[in-house]
Amino acid sequence: MKFTQSPRSTLGIEWELQLLDIDSFDLRQSATSVLKTLRSLPADTSIIQQEMLVNTVELVSQAHKTVRECIADLQYGISLLEPVVEPLRITLGSSGTHPFADPVYQHVTDSNRYAELVNRTQYWGRQMLLFGTHVHVGIEDRAKVLPILKAMLTRFAHLQALTAASPFWNGVNTGYADNRAMVFQQLPTAGTPHQFDNWEDLEHYTDGMMKTGIIEDFNEVRWDIRPSPKYGTLEMRMCDSASNISEVGMVAALCQCLVESFSRKYDAGEVLPSLPVWFVDENKWRAARYGMDAILILDDEGNEELVTDTLATLFDELAPIAKDLGCLDELSYMKKILVVGAPYQRQLEVARLHSNSREAIVEFMCAEMEAGEALDPKTVKLKRDNQAFPINDLKSV
Repeated sequence: MKFTQSPRSTLGIEWELQLLDIDSFDLRQSATSVLKTLRSLPADTSIIQQEMLVNTVELVSQAHKTVRECIADLQYGISLLEPVVEPLRITLGSSGTHPFADPVYQHVTDSNRYAELVNRTQYWGRQMLLFGTHVHVGIEDRAKVLPILKAMLTRFAHLQALTAASPFWNGVNTGYADNRAMVFQQLPTAGTPHQFDNWEDLEHYTDGMMKTGIIEDFNEVRWDIRPSPKYGTLEMRMCDSASNISEVGMVAALCQCLVESFSRKYDAGEVLPSLPVWFVDENKWRAARYGMDAILILDDEGNEELVTDTLATLFDELAPIAKDLGCLDELSYMKKILVVGAPYQRQLEVARLHSNSREAIVEFMCAEMEAGEALDPKTVKLKRDNQAFPINDLKSV
């Protein structure tokens, strides 16, 4: 399995957006018509891609050296989308899940690949009403890929907690910060990655998966972190979709700096850190359940620390690397999130302030998209203060 040579620590970003009805704030099944209109424009619209569900469009940046260049691509994509969706009374928003949309009513894109996925996975395949932010970081030497993947697993749950944006599911407060992670791992090739020691073992795994018909190609392996042989990258897939462009930049900067940090340690002959699979799985669950209140396992000796304390230390460690890579401003956005709260915390606060109004939560998501940054729920004026269809609390269900 060839691993394409990619310039070191270059990156690309994939950002999934929801198409929202401007009146009801429910999802609109309009991606096919939106993309058809876009393709007729006298502009390069390839940055905007189709996804599994027709309530979704995905923005895909080109490969660049800096986070800032990738963000410019995404902003260009939004500038193309907005004039097309506005006449349809559609607005753009994003989060790890939609707070109240019913998965049963979502339409799947007309594609053999997606039809086969749903046919094979049945109930769980129909539950994939999920939205993520994915970051690719270039690795110049295939020998580094698996050691860096294992090292990233020592901190991936911290990124998961910081970006958790899916506390609600089908109109219910799940009690989880990141319910998306819990749902997505039901697919047979999703979840935390296998920790192979060498590339030949990964090839053997892939050959077996293809021979037995589990996958047709490696792209159907949907791990939280996976090598991307086609692009010569390590792809971080654990983060919920960000509700604003500033947090997308923050996530990309964190991923780029962490990979570069481990790459430098590898070059210096250091043994990169790793965690036993049982600690990795436990960290994923803790981050999904408790978010920024999670106490995560740091090393193979079982030492633990509150996620917010580790993130503060991580910023100090990565700041010099961020300066080298030109993404210190984007990385510094972590400081704001540690003050105003992670996305799931902001959504829960909106629900508290607005009588559990599910529409108010979506309106807040849209406000963050428009502002391009995380907002303090206490300072945002929303129209949907009272609503006949509130979010349900699991305690009373």
